[in-house]
Amino acid sequence: MQSSTDAFFVKFNMKTDGFVAPEKFCYPFYYQPHPLSILASEQLMDFLANKAENSGWEFGLSPNEINPRGKMFGVLIVENSNAELGFLAAYSGNISIPDKGFPFVPPVFNFWQEDGFYLNGLKSFEVLTAEIHRLHNSESFIQLKEELRLALETSEKELNDFKKYIEAKKAERDLKRTFITDNVQLLSELNKESIDLSYAFKRLKKSWKEKITILEEQVLIFEKIIQDKTDARKLLSNGLQESIYNGFQFLNSNGQTKGLSEIFAGTAIKFPPSGAGECAAPRLLQHAFKMGYRPITMAEFWWGATSKDEMRQHKQFYPACRGKCQPILSHMLAGIEVEDNVLLAESSMIEDPKILFEDEYLMVISKPAGLLSVPGKEIQDSVYTRILLRYPLLTGPLVVHRLDMDTSGLMLIAKNITIYKALQTQFILRKVKKRYLALLEGLVIEDKGIIELPLSDDYINRPRQMVSFENGKNSITHFEVIERKNSRTLIHFYPHTGRTHQLRIHAANYMGLNCPIVGDDLYGKKDKRLFLHAVEIVFFHPFSNVILKIVDNTDFAL
Repeated sequence: MQSSTDAFFVKFNMKTDGFVAPEKFCYPFYYQPHPLSILASEQLMDFLANKAENSGWEFGLSPNEINPRGKMFGVLIVENSNAELGFLAAYSGNISIPDKGFPFVPPVFNFWQEDGFYLNGLKSFEVLTAEIHRLHNSESFIQLKEELRLALETSEKELNDFKKYIEAKKAERDLKRTFITDNVQLLSELNKESIDLSYAFKRLKKSWKEKITILEEQVLIFEKIIQDKTDARKLLSNGLQESIYNGFQFLNSNGQTKGLSEIFAGTAIKFPPSGAGECAAPRLLQHAFKMGYRPITMAEFWWGATSKDEMRQHKQFYPACRGKCQPILSHMLAGIEVEDNVLLAESSMIEDPKILFEDEYLMVISKPAGLLSVPGKEIQDSVYTRILLRYPLLTGPLVVHRLDMDTSGLMLIAKNITIYKALQTQFILRKVKKRYLALLEGLVIEDKGIIELPLSDDYINRPRQMVSFENGKNSITHFEVIERKNSRTLIHFYPHTGRTHQLRIHAANYMGLNCPIVGDDLYGKKDKRLFLHAVEIVFFHPFSNVILKIVDNTDFAL
């Protein structure tokens, strides 16, 4: 199966003479896997299905697994110096499994190298952590802090009680002085009592201060030792992190090398995110460049139980992540002819939005699938730009609300800023009612119900969103099943909030319906389109003072 010159070069287990290699390398962030990539993936999938479970993997596809977890895998089709066609295989993540049972290429940086600086540094880090924990929980430290607490509490009480006693005695002396104004000896005794009490209070205060100072100094000695060890641990951690950044050195076809810190210095986030460099794509290209192979095309797929946080589907192909991989791959693919982003080309071929209602204040249009609502970073073509071309004299933001690029259906367009603000207010107050039609992969059991999940941006994998009970904003959707047939469900969605990708996640997530929308290439499986359509919108016309209900039916037949 393997080339004699490289243990990681995998030969195809069937003839590839009938396959035509692509002229350009695939655009890694949006692609349709080439037949060669599919062939290599199927060969790897065959191993994963039949032999991986005996090689230390646990993918959540079998019962009684201890730590089940699906994983991203990748294949890179390459040509070696002998003009032999083969492929390299890799998986994503920083894990250490001695025998994986397949010639997966090594990581760009090996965290687990024996006697390496990372493992040695990790041991020192763990020693410091244990020492800090021991000091924090030592009986001497706990006892000293308790003694200090009691001393502060007791001193405050005794001093306050003494102050009250002094005030009471002063009141008595003041009363006596009103009756003995001519008795010099008694007046002198009263004055002496006042002075004696004042000195007694000062002595008590001084005594407590000395006791507390001694205890505070003893506590500070402990805290200083703990802080010094904490600072040493932080310094070690920073040093380890910087060493890791320096350890990740990425090649490209021109023989140029760049480290993580240099690569991410020019990005918006400035610093490498957690896990950068550990994905399959950089590993594959790194080994190819080291061995002098010519990269031809690649593909990545998810294997295992559906990912609960990212909603990855078993055997489904996915593009490389933008947050962690785009800066790295931009460097690594320099000098290689890469296909254009097909989204740029496809957008220009999409039909114009249809106008279903229009007056001098606003319009309701039907957006076709594949067209952005507003211009993006890479694609300018959008509902906004096309409406502006047709109506160049319009003012204001125009687009009142948005639909995902892949979603079709009804959108509100304002013709001036006053109407825009009035319509926006209705959205903010949730006065606008919307109904969506969706075709789901799988059978929804309930006839109707409510889905409520906290959603947040997955900044590493934009534009993907994720369920986050820590940072997410609440999202609510009502649903009603229309029909079930052929292992699919036709359904109506009634969103009560307008979070990004809300309906797509509510459909796909296991805490929602656990049935992805057909054609959802982010949270389900790619198809000819995303079968999600905004069918109906009901809103209050800000000028004519009437309620408008616009319907745009479509056919998602089962």
